[in-house]
Amino acid sequence: MQDSQPPLTRLRQRYTVWRGQQRNHARIARLARLVAEHAPQPAASSRPVVIFNVSTRLTGLSLNAAFQLLTGWSLRLAGVPVIHFVCQSGLSPCVLGTNRRDYTAPPPCEACMAQSSRLYAGAQTHTWDFQPDPVLSAALQGLSVQALSCFEHPLSAPYIQAPAPLGALVLPSARWALRRHSLPDDEPTRYLLRQYILSAYRVAMEFFALLERVQLQSAVIFNGMMYPEAAARWVCRQMGVRSVAHEVGFQRFSTFFTEGEPTAYPLQIPEDFELSPQQDARLDAYLEQRFQGQFTMAGIRFWPEMRGLDDAFLQMAARFRQLVPVFTNVIYDTSQVHANVIFEHMFAWLQTVAGLIRSHPDTLFVIRAHPDEMRPGTAKQSNQSVRDWVQENGIRELPNVVFIDSQEYISSYELIQRARFVMVYNSSIGLEAALLGALVLCGGKARYTQYPMVFFPASVQAFQQQAEHFLSADVIQVPAEFQRNARRFLYYQLYRASLPLDEYLQTGPRPGFVLLREFSWDRLLPENSPTLRVLHAGITAGQPFLLPDNELKDANQRKD
Repeated sequence: MQDSQPPLTRLRQRYTVWRGQQRNHARIARLARLVAEHAPQPAASSRPVVIFNVSTRLTGLSLNAAFQLLTGWSLRLAGVPVIHFVCQSGLSPCVLGTNRRDYTAPPPCEACMAQSSRLYAGAQTHTWDFQPDPVLSAALQGLSVQALSCFEHPLSAPYIQAPAPLGALVLPSARWALRRHSLPDDEPTRYLLRQYILSAYRVAMEFFALLERVQLQSAVIFNGMMYPEAAARWVCRQMGVRSVAHEVGFQRFSTFFTEGEPTAYPLQIPEDFELSPQQDARLDAYLEQRFQGQFTMAGIRFWPEMRGLDDAFLQMAARFRQLVPVFTNVIYDTSQVHANVIFEHMFAWLQTVAGLIRSHPDTLFVIRAHPDEMRPGTAKQSNQSVRDWVQENGIRELPNVVFIDSQEYISSYELIQRARFVMVYNSSIGLEAALLGALVLCGGKARYTQYPMVFFPASVQAFQQQAEHFLSADVIQVPAEFQRNARRFLYYQLYRASLPLDEYLQTGPRPGFVLLREFSWDRLLPENSPTLRVLHAGITAGQPFLLPDNELKDANQRKD
């Protein structure tokens, strides 16, 4: 997208970013020095924790990079030996360093390694570089995208008998990096998959070498879905080493840790858990802001404004028997393996929805593109978008369809309030609709489908039958427990599983990046922070990554 801002404005913005980075570098250097000075010598019997993160930052400090930095410092101050597994031009290319205009372009290794030197100053590191395996390289030649996507190859490693599913490990990363689910079978795409596979193999071999040399107590890994971290986590499982992975939480500056898949957000909510009046009030206060669009996710605010439904829309909707909103998601969030368990992908689900639209002309279907689908001014714009699907399939021309594009900030909540029922793939709006008491029909597996609060059929045929019933029945009812379960789930997600680190972080000059606050080194001791105490116990002793109710605090209350 072309930048329409005046040159002087752009220059000022670049200067602001540079100044913020310089202040951040100074704070990181100071704290790294103080941690090295005050960290006790680990006991000889202490087993190390390895920390690995190569897919969430290059030169800046992203939320997840900050989470690992703070966690590593805190563990060291508590006497836990920590090894950082650090890339030194070891990927060809990495996910964030993939150039979508030229897949052969090298990633910005020099600047990334300089940032690694700052972040891990005074810490123990294990580094690796890129060394393509010639046998594997020869085996990949001439393979199609389909063959590469399911390619397996044994590791040259004792103790690991199973072949490494290298194709499956890299496929989500390729889809994420290219911002599309369907990959063309052309030479540039085949080249990228081959390079990802060679790089994943290199990571797996080097991580195996570390695990063979050092008896670890656990591994802390970002996300676990991007191919370098996915390869490392696969090796952990083969070697019987406990690993935990993390993602951004659902509070501001909060993180979510789990032994499962963090992008699926597994939660274990006690059967007897009920919200107290105080907890109900707290949740209602959060939802009041949420339903006005006043929230961020991973440092991004999706709703710069929110408009209600205008008279023209309401008059049009009045001509139909009923209204059904259809909420899609961004392609890089629907390309993860745990989402597509019914339909092959989101666009296959949309084709089924298109059939329902054509067979029910008395129903107004409102198809809403995710507000982050075409994020302006960034590299996150989707290359396989709902906007394009609507255009290519002639959906706009159907008389019972309204399409709301990603940059049209019309309130989804007003649509839900007027809906017969709501169809979603796997985006957060499905949970929000359940909270509003709406009946929700999901096409993809979401973090909230693990508890009964929405309808999530087991097959494509079952989805079609359920949708037909909801569209045709005179009366449909939402099970009474759905809204209750939605509130219980959201409370647990927000205030128990989202671990706030806002004491240490503030918004950076670039969206999605953060700066360290000014704080003393002893604030990183686990005994001085409820969150760091939970992380320490979870990483070293296998305790649940849940904040006790008596130590909750709302990260949204802190002002920058």
